Formats: sequence, C-alpha cells, structure tokens
Amino acid sequence: MSNIVIIGTQWGDEGKGKIVDLLAQYTDMVVRFQGGNNAGHTMVVNGKQFISHLVPSGILQGKICILGNGMVVDPAVLIDEIDHLKNQGITIEPDILKISEKAHLIMPYHRAIDVAREAVKGQRKIGTTGRGIGPCYEDKASRSGIRFIDLLEPEVFKDKVTTILEEKNFYLERYLSAEALDVTAILSEYSKYAQRLAAHVTDVSITVNNAIKSGKRVLFEGAQGTHLDIDHGTYPYVTSSSTLSGNACCGTGIGPQHISGVEGVVKAYTTRVGAGPFPTELSDEIGEKIQKKGAEFGATTGRKRRCGWLDLIMVKNAIRLNGVTGLAITKLDVLGGLESINICTGYRYNGKVIDEFPASLTVLGACRPVYETLPGWNEDISHVQQYEALPKNVKNYLKRIEEITETPIDIVSVSPGRDQTIIINNPFG
Repeated sequence: MSNIVIIGTQWGDEGKGKIVDLLAQYTDMVVRFQGGNNAGHTMVVNGKQFISHLVPSGILQGKICILGNGMVVDPAVLIDEIDHLKNQGITIEPDILKISEKAHLIMPYHRAIDVAREAVKGQRKIGTTGRGIGPCYEDKASRSGIRFIDLLEPEVFKDKVTTILEEKNFYLERYLSAEALDVTAILSEYSKYAQRLAAHVTDVSITVNNAIKSGKRVLFEGAQGTHLDIDHGTYPYVTSSSTLSGNACCGTGIGPQHISGVEGVVKAYTTRVGAGPFPTELSDEIGEKIQKKGAEFGATTGRKRRCGWLDLIMVKNAIRLNGVTGLAITKLDVLGGLESINICTGYRYNGKVIDEFPASLTVLGACRPVYETLPGWNEDISHVQQYEALPKNVKNYLKRIEEITETPIDIVSVSPGRDQTIIINNPFG
C-alpha cells in the first residue's frame, strides 16, 4: 500500500500522533485534513515529549508536512508551534511545511464567540475547547469565512474583516454580553501573520496529487475520533468537522482512488473528554487507576478524561464508517496489573441486547454494557519487541479484539516511546 489514512475509532485521544510519527518513517509526506488546534498529538522520542496541535506529527521524521484545506488554522498558534519546534532543533522551512491556500483562518471573533457561548449555556454547554473551531467552521459553511488566500491579498482581507466584524460585534455585545473587538487591531495583527506565513501557502491539492503521481507514499493524518464526527458522532457532543477517512479526500483535494488503506487507532480502553453519554464509563477505583496510570489529561485542554472499558460496539461502528483495513492498539500497558479486564460486546436496552451503535443519545444514555471478561496480566510489557513475546493473557485480549471486530491488528503500542511499539504488519507493506 502507498497511501494510508490514520483515523481514531473512539472519541479521540487514541494515540494517533504516536502512530503517525511511527509510520512517517515509511512515507514521503504527511497530510492533515481536518480540525484545528482543538487537537493535540503527543509523541515521545528518545524520552523527550513533543506535543503538536497543528503541525502534522511527521515533522519529527523530517517529512514534508501539509495542512489541508479541510483545516481551520489559528495563525498565532501555528507560528508559536513553528517557533517551539525550531527551538527543539526541528527543521521547518517552506519546502517542509506547506499550508493550503484554501484553509480557513480562525479569527479573534471566532474565539470570543466560542468562549462567550459556552458561558451563556452554563450547564448545557457542549464542552468545546474555546479555540474558535466551531464558529470558524460555521462561517465556512455560511460562506463568510476568510481563507489563507485572502490573508495574502491585503485589500480583500481588510474589506472582508471590516464587513464581517460589524455583524460579529453586534452578536457579541447584544446577545452574548461580551466585549466588541477592534478592527484596526485585528488588521495589524494579521498583517504580521501574513508576512510570516506567506512562503508556506500553496495549492495543496496540486502538491499532494503530484507527489502521488510520482510514486511518493502519503500518510493522511486525522484529528479527533470517529464518534466526534459532525455527521456520524454523538451529536451534538461532537467536533465541527468530518473526522472520517472519506474526508481525507475532500480535506486535501485528491480522488478516493488514491487511498490504499485505512488504519484505525484503538486505545486499549475507552476515554472521553467533555459531556455526552458513555456506556462503559467507570466511576470507581478501576476507572481512577486507569486515568492516573494512563495520564489521561487532554493534550490541548489539560482536562481530565473520563475512562472506561473498551467498547467494541463503537469500534465496529468506526470500522464500518471508515472502511478500516487494520487496527493499531495503543496504551495496552496501562491495563497491566488488573486482575480481570472487560470488553463491551453489546448494549442492553429495554430488556434486549443490541449490537449496533444507536444514533439517539436518549437510547445510548440508557444502554448498559454487556461485558465479556478476560483474565488480566501483571507482567511489564513496556519493553517487549515481538508479538510472540507478549504474555499469554495479553495475546488473548488482542485475539478477542480481532475476532469480535473481524479486523486484523497491525500495530501494538506497549508504552509511549516510538521504539516501544510492535509492528505485526506494516500498513505500507
């Protein structure tokens, strides 16, 4: 296979950054196709931790990294990230990092609206990151967004910002009781961003298609997870973009015939940030133990993640929606030390067992997990290099995942480090 999409099968935070960083060594280009700096990818290389929010994880491997047109980009955050990575000795030049001219810009009013809305909603808030992602996608859909190509045309940019801000300030002041924003300050701030980022802006569709035509290997990097997808997730407790593998095409400007396979990343247990139903959630000492041992805090927000047993109903749902061809299991080591481990194989609802993920949040909230219990393990697996060397109970756990999902496991992560990973079957062949 030559072009692979990496997606999350749960509610995000599955460890996609590590898998992208690992597989980037077999590629020529890494392309991110949706989301913004509401995502956080954590990578550990030679004991050193790197967290990226916008720049694709492949940057640590020195690969060409691309921000696709499906993304919404806060230029201030991107510049800070570029500077931080440069200070770590990582090369980021225009020929290495490219930004789609069609990607939309997150503006100060997007962030202001995001925060003010959540404050107004109170207990009914969705739990957004407050980064302005949703409001930016709203403007994109309503055809009032601002793209990078506009940023590079000063008069066009000025005209658009001036017109849009009149409406946004009315909404901020009159409805959300928030402070109005100054147009002059915004224009001045963003003119500096334009000077700094102009050399990175290009037609990403042409760049990626030319790479594919010349035989280059491309890795498409998704953010968040399947069940945060705007269409197929637990709406409205979702993100504002399509997180599915199909959006790798729309979000970068390539045809679907170019996708060779889809790698679904599965955390060995389930986590969720923010509100929304969570059938396998553990509100006991086991859940707390998993949360602490797994260091389950959001890389972007720092919020504590809710933890629960592995839910294979939602994983199977993700496999169908994305056309997953192989699985990457992460954080398997976190489950070590538990006497027994549960896997959710069905939901009990109104006295019946269902094996499909319901669209109704009322139904999902009333579902109770049906578990299959497997024996745990006490062995330290963090330095195991071969699948055959894993303890028997670990291999039994992985085997049941394969059997229930009817999908092969390609990769097993046994600890955070890049080299603490077992590649059973390389998706790139």
